[in-house]
Formats: sequence, C-alpha cells, structure tokens
Amino acid sequence: MPHAETATQPAGDLLAGLDAQQRRVAEALTGPVRVLAGAGTGKTRAITHRIAWGIREQIYQPHAVLALTFTSRAAAEMRLRLQRLGLPPVAARTFHAAALAQLRHFWPRVLGTRLPNLLTTKAPVIAEAATACGIDDLDTARLRDLSAQIEWRKVRSLTVEQWTLSEHAHVDGLQDDQIAAVMMRYERLKEQRHTIDFEDVLLAMTGMLRQEPTVADEVRDQYRFFVVDEYQDVSPVQHDLLREWMGRRRDLCVVGDPSQTIYSFSGADPRYLLDFDRELPGAVTIEMRHDYRSTRPIVDLANQVMAAQPGAVRLEADQPGPAPQLAVSPDEGVEAQRVAAAITRQIAEGASPAEIAVLMRVNGQTARYEQALADAGVPYQLRSAKPFFSRREVVDALLLVGVAAAAAPASPAQPALERALAQVGWQPRPPQETSAQRERWESLDALRRLGLELGEGTSLAVLDRELRERREQRHPPRTETVLLSTIHAAKGLEWDHVHLVGLNDDYLPYGGVTDPTVVAEERRLLYVGVTRARQTLHLWAPLRMGGRRSRPSRLLPPVDGVVPGRGAAGRRPGGGRQGHPDWPWGSGRSGR
Repeated sequence: MPHAETATQPAGDLLAGLDAQQRRVAEALTGPVRVLAGAGTGKTRAITHRIAWGIREQIYQPHAVLALTFTSRAAAEMRLRLQRLGLPPVAARTFHAAALAQLRHFWPRVLGTRLPNLLTTKAPVIAEAATACGIDDLDTARLRDLSAQIEWRKVRSLTVEQWTLSEHAHVDGLQDDQIAAVMMRYERLKEQRHTIDFEDVLLAMTGMLRQEPTVADEVRDQYRFFVVDEYQDVSPVQHDLLREWMGRRRDLCVVGDPSQTIYSFSGADPRYLLDFDRELPGAVTIEMRHDYRSTRPIVDLANQVMAAQPGAVRLEADQPGPAPQLAVSPDEGVEAQRVAAAITRQIAEGASPAEIAVLMRVNGQTARYEQALADAGVPYQLRSAKPFFSRREVVDALLLVGVAAAAAPASPAQPALERALAQVGWQPRPPQETSAQRERWESLDALRRLGLELGEGTSLAVLDRELRERREQRHPPRTETVLLSTIHAAKGLEWDHVHLVGLNDDYLPYGGVTDPTVVAEERRLLYVGVTRARQTLHLWAPLRMGGRRSRPSRLLPPVDGVVPGRGAAGRRPGGGRQGHPDWPWGSGRSGR
C-alpha cells in the first residue's frame, strides 16, 4: 500500500503517497462527490487526505468540516489520521455523537430546560410498557424483537399508525395492535421520566433544525463541507438529518460500498448511495478497486462471492498469499476444538493473538469456541462482553489520568499514564494465567499502547481528552487477545488471520432462508466476513448443527478444502481431484 501517514508533511508531499484512484478522491474538493470504494481500497486514507488537502489549499476551514461515520472506532481512527497529517482539530464523529453534541448546546436555549437523560438500554422500559399493556410473558427473544421494531419504525421516521400499514417484521405471538400499544406506552414512559433514546437524538435534532431557523442558520454557518463514510448504511432519519445540516449546500462527499450493505434490518438503505447522482445532479463518481488489505487469493474469493451481484465493485489485488481453505468437521463441537488447535499453531508460529479473529453468524454460536479456546490456553475476548470503559480497572486508571492532567496538563502523557496504570495493577510482564487477572492486565495494557500510538509529543491534556471522548463514544483500544465476534459486529475491522466458522446452510444463510432479498443480504454478509482477512482465511463448515445434518453454505464458491480423515478434499494422495457429496457444488467439480 502507498506509504503510511507520518507526522506533519509539507503540502507538496501530502498527496505523493496516494495511488491514482485515491488521489482523484483527494483532489475532488467541491461539489457532490460519490466514491464507490471496495473493501480494503484505502477509503479512509483517501478521505482524510482530501480533508487535509482542502485545508492546505485554503478551500476548507478546519472548523467548517464535518466528517461523519457510523462507529466510534471509525471516527477515532479518522481523528487520529487527521492529527498525524498535522491538521488542527476537525470534527470527525458518528451521526449520533454529532447530533447529541448539538442537542446539548441548543436544547436549553430553545426549550429552556435541560436535555433529557439518554436511555442507555431500552429493554427495561419496553418490558414495563408491555406489562402495562397486559403482555406478561415476554421472553428475551421477543423483548429483543420488540426493541428492533421500535428502532425500525423510528429510523424510518414513521408514526405508530404508519408502522402498522408498512411492510415490517412480525414478533412471535404478538399481534400488530399489541405491538403498536407497546410502542405508544414506551414513548409515554420515556416522556414521563424525561429520557430519550438514541433514535430520539436524531429525530429531535432533525426536528429542531426544521422548526427553529436560528438553530439551522447557526449550524449551517458552522459546517460548510461534509464527508460521510459508509454511506450504504445511511438510514432515512440519518439522511434527513444530513440534508438539514447541509441546507442548500452541495459540498458533500459520500463514500460507500453496496456490497457491504448488511444492516437493512436496522434501517440502512443503500439507495441513497446508488441514487446519489439523481439526488444531487452533476455529482462526480469515482471508483476505488485496488484492495491493499487482503492477498490476491482472498480477493479472488470475495469477487466470486459477489459475482453478478448488482452494484458490486470488482476488487483487484497484487499481494500473494495462501489460498483460503475450507475444513469440514462432523459437528460444531469438533469444529470448535479444531479451530482452537489451528489458532494455537498460529500463535506458536509468531502470530499475535490480537491479529486473529473468529467470526460467526450469531452470538449464540460463541459458547463452544469460548470453551475450546479456554481449554487450549488461548486468551480471547468477546466483542459483546462488558464494555471496556465500564471495567473497574479502566475506570480507576482514567480517574488517575484525569487528576494528573488537571494538575499538569502540558506534561508528557506516557510517563504519567504508565504511573497511573502501575497504581491499579499493571506490570511490564503479563501474568501467565488466562483468568480474570490476565483480562485485567490486558485492559490496562491496551491503555498503555493507546498512549504510545498517540506519539511522544502528546501532552497529558490531549491524552485525557482522547480517553474521555473514547469513553463517551464507547470506542475501546485494542487488547492482545483473539476476538470472538459476529460478522455484523466485525464490519469495519480487519485482522491478519480470520476464521469464519459455522459456514453451513443452517447459519449462512441464517435459518436456511430462500427469500431472494434476504439471501442477497446473507451473501453480502459472507463477503464482509471474507474481506476482514489480510493474510490467511480459514473457512469452517460443520456437517451437523444442533443434532441436525447440514451441508456447507450454498453461498460458498468452490474452495479447496480438507475433510478430516480423508486427506485433502481437492486432491487425492496420488494426485487428481475428489469432490465431497456434502459440498454445495456437488462432487467431482474442479473447484477452480
């Protein structure tokens, strides 16, 4: 890949390290611009250099730029890259973070009261609303489905009545009129308790911009140039908010990949990306196709997964590497043990645990892999585990950093950070146990490494601000552990070594669905999983799930594989090819 960002670069050198496609993006500074960027093509690099070049050319004022993305991690990465390019602070935030900051500023002025408290979880309030509506037997699954329908309605800016008339998912055992009653009671309970949820943040800010001209004028005077990453994930309410922020302006650059649309269930609508040139006539479209993340065999597989799919960007790659391998196991338990053994070998051969991920379709699959990794002595972390910034040792460390920053804000950050970490139990060498003690050390060491990433010249004040912003936006630093995650939660992340597990027709496509629209999204999900891998990709398919016989996913293109106990499932010991009757492409095919 073109050379990485370093500390402040002269203006003449700023674009020197970009490839031709990235440079086109960086130089397209005004007017509507659509970037169709495939996985691993350096889109974050391109758009951060675009912002930097606009500032260097004095077309942008730093305070007039609003860069938006969908995860706190992506926003923090963008801020860090902009900082490394030597820029003054630029607003790089999620939609929710930007809207919440504006609400906090304008709410007391417009309404004369404090901003309502933010509801961190809907479940208890929904359960109470359901009970008040005479629904007493809600299990966890139905409570989750109710929450999903509330969110689905609100991200589309639908009233409850409009929701009842829409094409929506159903909640098992409940009629639409019961769900509608729960929705209305949920909203009343929030109002009584002076609370708002995350969807309310977007809706309230959109409404304020529409109804309060002075607020709209002030925001539009502040922000004049907009960049939106992952535009295929924009929901209707986010799109509405963006247009209110822009007003009549046309200086909008959007970046996205139709092949990575995997959040349709939560309101993501790729038509805003695909129809961008219709909404803003005269828009420039730039394609980014060269994948710098993954090896050529991994990219070839990704292209096969998405072959003939509408809007797919066909990737190109130069890096050599081993071909992805498919391993077929008799059942989930055996698969988990073999995955753990493979990861143990990778670590023994020098791979960092932090560069290994085990990705699956649903959270319910993690238990077997947790047990197998624990039995093998491999440190691991669940992406859905207790939030990083809620852990006791992290809270204590951040408190000590805050006290030190208040006393000496200009002092160098790293020595003070390491003193604070030592006070709460960090030591240079990790404990040998893979227990709570080791997990505590991993959390503290992640903070230490974050300080190193910020650079030697970082002051305590800057470190304290970065930690507080990460805590507010729930963006943790990386720990030295193997990550267990769903593919959905892994979007936007990448690892040297990826194990995609449970790849059969019970889990991908999930539940063996046949609806073409749903299957297309499941195919995109597999594509996202494949493109998380940089160097090696291992595909695992158990032939029995939950006691039922299954077969490798029909979405998998032909892949060389191993059927344990039968040798290479693509080559006989004496040469020639053999198929396997359980593979979706049948037996006897070449796999090429």
